[in-house]
Amino acid sequence: MSAEQTAARTTPARSTAEPSARVRELLSRMTLEEKLAQLVGYWVDRDPGALVAPMAGEMGSERDFRDATRHGIGHLTRVYGTRPVDPVERAAWLREEQLRLTTQTRLGIPALVHEEVLTGLAAWTAATFPTPLAWGAAFDPELVETMAGLIGDSMVELGAHQGLAPVLDVIRDPRWGRVDECISEDPYLVGTIGTAYVRGLQSAGVHATLKHFAGYSASRAGRNHAPVHMGPRELADVILPPFEMALREGGARSVMNSYAEIDGVPVGSDPGLLTGLLRDTWGFDGVVVADYFAVSFLETMHAVAADAGHAAELALAAGIDVELPDGKAYLGPLAARIAAGEADEALVDRAVLRVLAQKEELGLLDRDFTAPAPTAIDLDSPAHREVAARLAEESLVLLLNDGVLPLRAPDSIAVIGPNAERTEAMMGCYSFVNHVLAHHPEVPARLPMLSVRDALAAEFPQATLRAARGCEVEGEDRSGFDEAVAAARASEVAVVVLGDQAGLFGRGTVGEGNDVESLALPGVQSELLERIVATGTPVVVVLLVGRPYALDWIGADARPAAALLGFFPGEEGGPAIAGVLSGRVNPSGRLPVSLPRSAGAQPYSYLHPILGGDTEVTSASSRPALPFGHGLGYTRFEHTGLVADARVAAGASLTVSVRVRNVGDRAGADVVQLYGRDPVASVTRPVAQLLAYRRIELEAGAEVRVEFRIPPSRLAFSDRDLRRVVEPGRLELWVGPSVDERETATELEIVGDVYVLEGTESLQATSAVHGA
Repeated sequence: MSAEQTAARTTPARSTAEPSARVRELLSRMTLEEKLAQLVGYWVDRDPGALVAPMAGEMGSERDFRDATRHGIGHLTRVYGTRPVDPVERAAWLREEQLRLTTQTRLGIPALVHEEVLTGLAAWTAATFPTPLAWGAAFDPELVETMAGLIGDSMVELGAHQGLAPVLDVIRDPRWGRVDECISEDPYLVGTIGTAYVRGLQSAGVHATLKHFAGYSASRAGRNHAPVHMGPRELADVILPPFEMALREGGARSVMNSYAEIDGVPVGSDPGLLTGLLRDTWGFDGVVVADYFAVSFLETMHAVAADAGHAAELALAAGIDVELPDGKAYLGPLAARIAAGEADEALVDRAVLRVLAQKEELGLLDRDFTAPAPTAIDLDSPAHREVAARLAEESLVLLLNDGVLPLRAPDSIAVIGPNAERTEAMMGCYSFVNHVLAHHPEVPARLPMLSVRDALAAEFPQATLRAARGCEVEGEDRSGFDEAVAAARASEVAVVVLGDQAGLFGRGTVGEGNDVESLALPGVQSELLERIVATGTPVVVVLLVGRPYALDWIGADARPAAALLGFFPGEEGGPAIAGVLSGRVNPSGRLPVSLPRSAGAQPYSYLHPILGGDTEVTSASSRPALPFGHGLGYTRFEHTGLVADARVAAGASLTVSVRVRNVGDRAGADVVQLYGRDPVASVTRPVAQLLAYRRIELEAGAEVRVEFRIPPSRLAFSDRDLRRVVEPGRLELWVGPSVDERETATELEIVGDVYVLEGTESLQATSAVHGA
């Protein structure tokens, strides 16, 4: 561990609720120009031709770097994550620039460096982990926390301080392109996994940034930046809980606003959310940063501001402390508005105090930049690889298996499909490869990876592999179908690798700005699969995707013999997939989102009231092809003897236990899923709700008792007065292999008066595993 990493890990956390005397004294010496400089970023390597943020070409600033930093600067934007730069060389450059800021500006305040860190540090040669949907599929918060700790260590090694992750948007519509950045359709799963990520990242001494607060994922028809129309109850009960959990129990130190407008009010100008709820109710005392260009969008996209200065005032008054990625509104336009008496400089002071307190908390105000930069940096160490492999293996979801898997030493394998030989098909839209290197095709990734084909060749050295692309991810070209059919007919088994190409704003099939009207697999991939299945050769389809697609063949007679789903499993995805196919890895992933039957049934969530599902009063079915929580393996688990307290006072925690037995013939991992339903309430309630979960590993024949302790917050909802309450009455509980199966069930009675949550209750269930 480097000296800087050691310093970061030993820097004590300090609440910034009351800025220190040092910070206040520093503010008292600042001119308006120096204050405003602390409230903006500077995008060092911004390239208007490389779209890595919405409307980056039109919205960016053309300021000279030295001129822009003459009064200091709040943030340096994506120093490592905008173009491929050698980490050692850039770290040396950054040390020199920080030294200049501390010795050659009047106040000597260093810059805070922020980077994208969603699937790993978005920097050249850095490890690429599975995408957040894969974190959800693994149901393993502890492993996600370990992963995030490694990402944080890499940030510290490079001199970065704030990571723009995790994404806590609850999936509401799979047509939205940014689904691949999200964790789940279930707010509790999003909250627990996201909170684990925050703890891991911040354990390295850097700050996590919760995004996108709030409502972004609920845009109409899944269209990016489209209006959000939801009531306050859905916002409170579905969208907001992950943020509250990551703040209250994860200690997240930064929040990024949502681009969305909710019922006509852009979040970036909403003091009710950014100050009233976030700070006054939840007690957040960190820094709110703007999503890129969100302040300017108040003028140009939302039309609630007359000009850039007005937009700056609205955002600052609402509670956005820092404008990112640069200072298009918070510099000259805001200064002019203050000079004209149209905006209060006290709003600037409020934000500057928060920014300076954050820099003090991070140790930046005392950092010595005279020490030489590191001469060797490893951003993809064996530790990174080990965690990437474990998370990839745990996240793969076996959707169906007619007995063909695991493969039994086949003599020949046809490896077919547009994603069979492309390593970039295993990475999300915020991976460095797909986010940045796509604009620099001449630059090698320098990230050793095995494609699915290469991994199968290594896993089955005795087998003859016949490769045929068949078609591309996108487009209508079917000229490769015949070659693919011939390869399948000549082989013992066909592995057909289909899915997405992640990218941004029309470059790719999923990712930011890549929203869709149809949930069919892109291009002619479904036709290719039909042709291969028709050969009669057993077919294993591998889906490398960033969203759940409508797979109409799931319930058909003519279908693949097996289907394995990988939500962009990262740099170790190839060997993980090959390991599942060979049986070396026992698949244990579970669907973190319902697998839709059609685009016409969207938006859909398993968290629907009675009339949100199939009923006799509508001929249109919304029932998914496969339910939330579904996932097969090579062993089977039996859940029996669900027991709960018979009567529990409203406002008290309840204890639930269930016996779990591995009744198969090999070791494996089970995700124990506890669901509940409030059958009668003062407002309509979901027909099912995940109350708790626990991932466990059991040897063949082993049995354990899993005990859950459920706090009252897990049973609470917003009543007619929008109070978070637990109401007395009957509560149904069940455990099963998915939300749809009540393998073992019980009921209990909640008694006493309505309990109104105080805001101090624990937000997470706890669990323990005992011998049977």
